[in-house]
Amino acid sequence: MSNIVMESWTLEEGTRKATELFESAYGYSPEALHSAPGRVNVIGEHTDYNGGFALPMALPHRTYAAVSQRDDRIVRLVSAQEEGVREVNLDEVDTHDSKNPVEGWPAYVVGVAWALEQQGRGKMPGLDLAIDSCVPFGAGLSSSAALECAVAVAWDALMAQTDNWISMMTTTKGRKELVDACISAENEIAGAPTGGMDQAASMRCRAGAVILLDSKDASIRHIPFDLESVGLEMLVIDTRAPHRLADGQYANRRGTCEVAAKKLGVEYLASLTRDTDLSALNEEEQKRARHVITETARTLDFVELLEDGALTDERLGLIGSLMTASHESLRADYEVTVPELDIAVETALEYGAVGARMTGGGFGGSAIALVRKHQASAIMDEITKRFAKEDFNQPHFLHARPSAPAN
Repeated sequence: MSNIVMESWTLEEGTRKATELFESAYGYSPEALHSAPGRVNVIGEHTDYNGGFALPMALPHRTYAAVSQRDDRIVRLVSAQEEGVREVNLDEVDTHDSKNPVEGWPAYVVGVAWALEQQGRGKMPGLDLAIDSCVPFGAGLSSSAALECAVAVAWDALMAQTDNWISMMTTTKGRKELVDACISAENEIAGAPTGGMDQAASMRCRAGAVILLDSKDASIRHIPFDLESVGLEMLVIDTRAPHRLADGQYANRRGTCEVAAKKLGVEYLASLTRDTDLSALNEEEQKRARHVITETARTLDFVELLEDGALTDERLGLIGSLMTASHESLRADYEVTVPELDIAVETALEYGAVGARMTGGGFGGSAIALVRKHQASAIMDEITKRFAKEDFNQPHFLHARPSAPAN
């Protein structure tokens, strides 16, 4: 059984695909083309909504949006991933818990316009929009954030052509405000209670670097992450197990953490230290809090190692150990892994990975493995064989490198 590797598109490929879809759907050429990346989180999982640190990077895999502005408030949407044209009136967009929520993936699109309007930026124009993407859907690689950020920069660019709008994507402050709009779209309109790390990565990363995201104030620091020069690769393993964040599991973890923080008299669990007395919490709350506290510490330790010098054998081993400890904490304390994720990590480590862990929200989705480039093919082979033996879906693989943000 051969391995399935999901390659990223070149800018030319993505532009062509989205443009052709637009022209086929609407009968004319688009006004502009924008795109935004998916992300992979290197370490720092389920810390963003707990006031902690995360270390994501943008993937080379992107969502492409071909757009033209309309003279009304209608948004017409077509996606290469489904048949037909959807249509939403921006005047009718309401929150996910209202009597008239926006159904399906268009919520992530029109939610951005709704959120920008909530920021006081005036009425957004309607769009004709065509979407195509090589960010795997349901893989825990933030396909929803890539969609939100692609349309956010599209609206920004269109509005920047008017006299009363200053381009947001051209400044650090503006990009942060676009991130805020995308988070609001996902939370309030799509109804997924994500914490904001995904959107920050898609909108604010740089090629060749990860970002250290401080979720307390949404500040970031770019940290060089050049694996190729030392013969390493970040291998993404899309387990193709079901991945659902809006089915209550994610919200349950978030709610438990909020309760635990309140009991301990802090705003965020991530502000606590390893020696914090957790005896006031019940068993479940203790486990969730322990993960957040230790994961925040692991993330900061990881960054210190990255900034301390070249990835020598000793330093590389420590980084790998932090990744693997992160997975174990997510498995035992946060309880968000599934057998596919555990076996992907176990197999990667058995066949030579420096470190490995699940990435994303969990309950399916992807794992990552830090591997030596010459071992990547063999590790993929072994994971594919193990998945076949376990009667799992055949995994897909991505080669991750720190890439450019939404533009």
